[in-house]
Amino acid sequence: MLTTDQRYQAVTSRDRRFDGMFFTAVRTTGIFCRPSCPARTPRPENVEFFSTAAAAAEAGFRACRRCRPDASPNSPDWDTRGDVVARAVRLIRDGVIDRGGVEGLAAALGYSSRQLGRLMQEELGVGPLALARTERVRTARTLIEATAMPVSDIAFAAGFASIRQFNDTFRDMYSLSPRQLRTAGSGAEVTDELVLRLAYRRPLDLEYLLDYLRVRAVAGIETVENGAYTRSMRLAHGPAVVTLSPGAGDFVDCRLRLADTRDLGSAVARARRLLDLDADPEAVEATLGAAGLGGLVASHPGIRSPGHSDPVELALRTVLGQQISLAAASTHLERLVAGAGQSLPGQLRAAGVDRLFPTAEAIAALAPEDWALPASRVRTIRALSASLADGSLDLGAGSDREEASRRLLALPGIGPWSNGYIRMRALGDPDVFLASDLGVKKALSDFATGRGSGSGQTWTEALSAASPWRSYLTHLLWAHHSKTHR
Repeated sequence: MLTTDQRYQAVTSRDRRFDGMFFTAVRTTGIFCRPSCPARTPRPENVEFFSTAAAAAEAGFRACRRCRPDASPNSPDWDTRGDVVARAVRLIRDGVIDRGGVEGLAAALGYSSRQLGRLMQEELGVGPLALARTERVRTARTLIEATAMPVSDIAFAAGFASIRQFNDTFRDMYSLSPRQLRTAGSGAEVTDELVLRLAYRRPLDLEYLLDYLRVRAVAGIETVENGAYTRSMRLAHGPAVVTLSPGAGDFVDCRLRLADTRDLGSAVARARRLLDLDADPEAVEATLGAAGLGGLVASHPGIRSPGHSDPVELALRTVLGQQISLAAASTHLERLVAGAGQSLPGQLRAAGVDRLFPTAEAIAALAPEDWALPASRVRTIRALSASLADGSLDLGAGSDREEASRRLLALPGIGPWSNGYIRMRALGDPDVFLASDLGVKKALSDFATGRGSGSGQTWTEALSAASPWRSYLTHLLWAHHSKTHR
């Protein structure tokens, strides 16, 4: 937790690392900003700090038009933490309140609405509805600036219950009406494809991310070509296709084709998780460096721990690929996608991406003889898909990681490696070290024989000191092994 003095120092130095981690509100102007705002630094007695944009807006402050605090990266806490407040934030960003209200959010977390509201109010300064409103405004602003949709349609696509609520919320946040915001926009070319910019904190090793995704890509649902990753996504109101590529400055370019614009917020949240764009790389590197792993960190600055847009898909892919090569796993997965995957509508398709990964229900319905795999592996796949289909195993954005692990390990054929990989990529756990992984073992062997960049400490000591960022250490070792053994 940052102290008030540390936050003010970040504002004084306009430190971009803290954008999204807190927001600075100025009492004399009634405006809130990101820490790196280029405007004149306010006097400390006029400043108030908030942990979320929603809390600043709820307190009556308007978003700065100059630094766009609503476009800053999200706090890394909400992706890495496993407590109920962080799980609630992830679900809200995935659109759960828009689909099922606060009651639906509370039920997904196993709390009463009152309990959940109290916990969020204590930590964030706002309840779930206020946080959801801020996410709706962010979605609506994107649609206003990137599409030619009528403003009235945007209101309902973003999740607002009425045009009046939409207009009032916009004026409270920006002191502009939605139509005024469109008039004041950049005048960028508008197409049927949404073109967005996703902010991140430097550094970012996008080359590693794209290479990692490329060697695991499954034909029909994802491709990596010309420095861009494209994949299909199954969202609440219909399918989508996203393309992610390097952008200018501290941004990744994101191109979206949506069957239903109500899914925009969820699609963006999943794209951010997929590339781990809300990570704090300097915190990761500081911890690993202090653990004596500075040489390893320096070889891949800005390493990320990629997530996934669909935890159900990731879990099933993990189990299907157990104990076989990536190439063999891709062959089995491509057959599964071709046979049981759903075709995308023509207007959503991209080169090499024309299908959706099968649902857990579709996979559970496949007969044992449909699989060209050992019987034990088929039993595991069927047990996992059945548990995901009936809801007894939850791997969604708001799932409890410890409970999910217990249920995973109780299934036949799922061991520590599969559980750890699913925790790391599907559940976003930042502290998973896959000690039994072959690539990790070979990389560790390099360090033991002096070919790596260790500092002489034992690996047991280094691993302990690397917490809570051991997922990033796992990826660093994979990256080292890939570079050394090409």
